[in-house]
Amino acid sequence: MTLPAFHAPTPTDMRRSMGRFTTGVAVVSADDGGGDPSAMTISSLTSISLDPAILLVSLTHGSRTTEAVEAAGSFAVSVLGSRQEALARRFATRGGARFDDLPCDRSRSGLPLIKDALAQLECRVHSAHDIGDHRVFYGEVTDMRCREGTGLVFYSGRFGDFHDFGHDEVPWLF
Repeated sequence: MTLPAFHAPTPTDMRRSMGRFTTGVAVVSADDGGGDPSAMTISSLTSISLDPAILLVSLTHGSRTTEAVEAAGSFAVSVLGSRQEALARRFATRGGARFDDLPCDRSRSGLPLIKDALAQLECRVHSAHDIGDHRVFYGEVTDMRCREGTGLVFYSGRFGDFHDFGHDEVPWLF
């Protein structure tokens, strides 16, 4: 198959191209003290540093969650498991009180976390930057816990799960 000619990216082209990169799925939650916590599904979660523990999330400008993270100076991340697609979809839609009738765990400071998530992390905003149509937050992880399980993944507009090739774990070289 022949690739098309190179051209300047449009937003649609960029979304389609980056859709070819398989990512994990997480929910970022925040509470600005207004009484109704906000949250959104993301696939833009990256570990930046192990010592100190810092991660990056990229949130859309103008979203309630972006505004809540900015106002509160903190946020929580719930890394979803393969059986949590319905929750990923729930938090991917705009508007509404997404936590209504949803049993949640709480971080030590009270931020809502997705029950049975593979990892739950609480972060203090270390720094933030506007880049294009997103606000990038670097969060210093202040508290966390994780469990075993298979992660929910996102590829080319679809949810799925991870299947390994049956080999031994590959150690990271640091």
